[in-house]
Order: sequence, then C-alpha cells, then structure tokens
Amino acid sequence: MYMADKSLNIKESVGAWLGGVAKTITFIVTKDCQLACKYCYLVGKNEKERMSWDVAKKAIDYILDHEDDFLEGSVDWDFIGGEPFLEIDLIDKICDYIKSELYRRNHHWFNSYRFSFSTNGINYDSEKVQKFIEKNRKHLSVGITIDGTKQKHDLNRIWKGHGTEKGSYDDVVRNIPLWLEQFPNAATKVTISSPDIRYIKDSVLHLYTLGIHEVNINVVFEDVWKDDDDKLFEDQLMQLADDIIDGDYYKEYACSFFSEHLGKPLDKSYDNHNWCGAGMMLSVDAAGNFYPCTRFAAYSLREKKPIIIGNVSGGIDKNKLRPFLTLDRTTQSRQECIDCEVASGCAWCQGENYDAADTATVYQRSIAICKMHKARVRANNYYWNKLYRKLELEGMREEFEKSKPKSNDIIC
Repeated sequence: MYMADKSLNIKESVGAWLGGVAKTITFIVTKDCQLACKYCYLVGKNEKERMSWDVAKKAIDYILDHEDDFLEGSVDWDFIGGEPFLEIDLIDKICDYIKSELYRRNHHWFNSYRFSFSTNGINYDSEKVQKFIEKNRKHLSVGITIDGTKQKHDLNRIWKGHGTEKGSYDDVVRNIPLWLEQFPNAATKVTISSPDIRYIKDSVLHLYTLGIHEVNINVVFEDVWKDDDDKLFEDQLMQLADDIIDGDYYKEYACSFFSEHLGKPLDKSYDNHNWCGAGMMLSVDAAGNFYPCTRFAAYSLREKKPIIIGNVSGGIDKNKLRPFLTLDRTTQSRQECIDCEVASGCAWCQGENYDAADTATVYQRSIAICKMHKARVRANNYYWNKLYRKLELEGMREEFEKSKPKSNDIIC
C-alpha cells in the first residue's frame, strides 16, 4: 500500500503511473446514450439523469479531503454514461478542477492520475472532445467500442429512437483512424452475445485490418446462452486460432480470448482472490450517491435494489463496504467451481452475481458463462498447442517468448 509522504515536494516530482495499485473512481455523468445496444447491461438509461457541477464538485472535495482513506499510489478518474462524451463540457470542468486541486493540496496523486473513457466513438471527432483530448493527452486513456465487422456491429449496436434498427458501424468506423493516430496502442472492447457468435472470427480479423492491434473481447455475463452456443463458440475460436497463427497475426496482434494462463486448476494456496474489484472501486451518480461499483446503481440492475454506500454530503459508510471487502473466490463459489480442472481465468461480475442471486446477497456467484468458459479453454489449448508446434518447427520459440505482445489498459 502506498503511503503519502508529506515531506516530499510532490509538485516538483515526476510521478509514475502505478496501474497495479490505482484507485478507480467513476463518475456516472449521464444515463443517456445515442445507442440502444441490445446486449447492454444498463437497463435504466434515460435522458433526464445528468450529473450537475455541484454534485461533481462535492464528490471531488470529499475524496480529496479524505486523502488518508484513499492511499493508493495512483488514481484512475473514470467517466461513463450512457455515453460520457455527451457531457464533455461537464467533464472538462471536472478534470480542470481535479488538476488544480491536486496541485493546490500537494496531493500524492499529483501527476500520478489518469482520465479514462470507454466511448461509442460517435462524437469522438467533435470540436469540444478534440480540444479536451489535446489539453489532457498525457493523462488520457480512451477506448472506442467497435464490435467487428459491419454485420456484427450493426446487429447489436443500433441507434436509439429509429423506427427501424439502424446500425452505428459507419458512424463509428470513420473515427477509428483519428483515434489510432492519437492513441496508437489503444485497444478496443468487443462484446459477444448469443446471436452474434458466428461472426467472432471475421470480426477480430476485421479489427486487425482497421489497425487495432489489441482486441479485448468477452461474452456477456448474463444468462442468455442457448443450447449449443458453446459448440459454435468453440468452433469460431478454433477457426480464429488457425487464421491468427497461419497468417502470422500473433507476431503483432493480440486477442484476449487466447491466454497461456487460462484453463488450469486453481492453486488453492494463493488463488483465492476476488475476480471483481467491487468495493475497491468507487462510483458516484447524478444524485450524489456512492456505490461500490457502477453495476450496483439502479440503472444497472434488473431485479435488485441498488446498493448505496454513502453520498457526497454525508460521505462513505464503511460498514456498508464490509461485505465487499471480505469477498473472495471461496466465499461466493460453489465447491464444483473451486475444484474445477479449468477454473483459472473463469470470470465473474459482482453486480451480475448480486442481480442474479436467489436473495439480496453478493456472496452467490453466477455460473451462467460456465459452458462458454469451458469452450474457450478447449479452443485456447488448441491455439497454444498449434502455435508452439509452429514455433518449434521454425526454431522461433525462444525469440517469440522474448517479444510477446504486452497487454494495454482498456476501461471495461
């Protein structure tokens, strides 16, 4: 744990980004979005709930006034919606205030902060957004979500309020060159749901042709999976593995579906951490309520009531945080999950666990993606076996080990 050294003149230091020990603080600046994505977990999006400057300022002041409660070495100021760039004027004002306050207070986060965005990319090229990027470029992480081919993207990522299902691919892809010019190492996030499994292979390869070198891709955590989806999923991933390896894409490109650390038994002596960061993060909405994660806000929940841990006026109730701080793999998993031979890399979302649970508990892990995880493991084993056979035959394994693509940060 990083301890702030008040004897250090932080204003004169050059802070290093400490991503592994960064505090994520999320502003839900709006619940509005131009799109109505079919797989979106935000079930309560609307045009009315927008954060005010007064609420934002109170949240910042509370956090910075309580420096001893936020001792992480770095901070990720995260902005989401809906679509966060719909509120670019407010965001610009928030970020200016954060920077000035960090400096004025000689705060230990001074020069060790980041502003993060996951955007649909539609108004990325607008004058206000571009001015904001230019002003904050050295402390920015921006991910544009594009789902792959036009066919796959437009299947789910459709415009809101149209009589017909109008896709948004053309409106997003036109901004990809500008985005990659400004953030050449940026990664995108792709979401897979039952209707679009058949487009996985073509979509990942298409994103590579757009110049995106890292594709972070995942299946939705909700219980939407149909019979034989796992078989189709495995087949698509194996086809993708063949194309990545045969086409030598693995030398310069990455896809998060393939990982050497995936699909092994748990080492029960140490692998008991919670997959999700709920409780370690902090979110604030337009009403000034604090949450352990955005997935516990009302607009993220289908079945359950929101879990509010405080507000900008009264602060954080630490007693309400206790259930989240005691979460680990064992306290919320079935024994069959603990003993599973391919348990490593099987993910979960704490908010979805809570929303899908039989009772109002955060200690019941959803297993809706179980068969999809196992299908991924089988394809992942195929990928690495094939790749290492090729490298051995070509005498390139040692060189490959030294030059593996490193994963970049992206906001999920």
